[in-house]
Amino acid sequence: MSETDVHGEAVDWESEDEDSDDSEEEEEEYTSPSQPPSSSNFDKDRHLVYLQMMYELLPHHYQSQEINRLTLAHFIISGLHFLGATDRVDKDVVAKWVLSFQAFPSNRASLKEGEFYGFYGSRSSQFPIDENGDLTHNNSHLASTYCALAILKVIGHDLSTIDSESLLLSMKNLQQDDGSFMPTHTGGETDLRFVYCAAAISDMLGDWSGMDKEKAKNYILNCQSYDGGFGLIPGSESHGGGTYCAIASLRLMGFIGADLLSNDSSSSILDPSLLLNWSLQRQASDGGFQGRTNKRSDTCYAFWIGAVLKLIGGDAFIDKIALRQFLLSCQSKYGGFSKYPGALPDLYHSYYGYTAFSFLEEPGLSPLCPELGLPLLTALGI
Repeated sequence: MSETDVHGEAVDWESEDEDSDDSEEEEEEYTSPSQPPSSSNFDKDRHLVYLQMMYELLPHHYQSQEINRLTLAHFIISGLHFLGATDRVDKDVVAKWVLSFQAFPSNRASLKEGEFYGFYGSRSSQFPIDENGDLTHNNSHLASTYCALAILKVIGHDLSTIDSESLLLSMKNLQQDDGSFMPTHTGGETDLRFVYCAAAISDMLGDWSGMDKEKAKNYILNCQSYDGGFGLIPGSESHGGGTYCAIASLRLMGFIGADLLSNDSSSSILDPSLLLNWSLQRQASDGGFQGRTNKRSDTCYAFWIGAVLKLIGGDAFIDKIALRQFLLSCQSKYGGFSKYPGALPDLYHSYYGYTAFSFLEEPGLSPLCPELGLPLLTALGI
């Protein structure tokens, strides 16, 4: 997976579903028929062991994810926070490591030359400066910047120590005329994922000077489909990831309120009842949520769709008992969560499994801030 994914991992939301459609045999190879019956309880102790192991040493299977190392660290460290175990993290070491990934302009004039000075995703995407002190290859990325700031907030680091002025001034360079964002200054896609990253970054830094919110709002609304959901780009099929990015961004930017459904829909910038209907239809017969129509249920969509329903005030309509049972069927005996029942766990689906259980108010888990996908107290700066 490239860094164009919002939260890293080898899943580009719907593109992985598309790949799986091409061959059911691939799914069969990935599924373990010997997987034991699912537990009836959220196994917090096993999840702690799983994340602690990942914190200390990533398995070799993650070598292909090297470019997303900051993203993987976000899943681990923020996951530990949801489990109430941030004491297992050396916060000073983590802060120093994360801050070492920020790109800096050689001078003030560089901020107007089109590049973005955020955070790199890993050492492999971080090139040294030349003999003149200039960055010849600046690969800092919006998604990596979101993850970097998320980690720093989770460990309680003071974000005022970051060069946010350079970051936000240069982030303006990434916004396109139609309101969308590129993730990096050259060669990137433009879609809702990076509008969301820009909005989340602005919210975490408490400064909206790095984006034109009105243009971003218009782009988001142009991505809404006839069925009420949102595609990643205008005219594309509605799906869970794009819909989350749209609704969370509008909430962060202040264009929709805390309970969209209870307000007068005639004054809303979108049709909340149509959005509610599309979102609720994503809960499948097995209790899980699918990302698109006629797709298989997937652990991560319990967050992407569940958070949308939470943000618009429609979460009371979710069959939470059935959803919990589906998630437990994806809980691994090794700790962590898999994408599907019977598959092996991975950090991406594990993290969104934890956020989903937090959303379901599992005892012992930190409450969720749905618009940022982070622990609530972290999002509030507490």
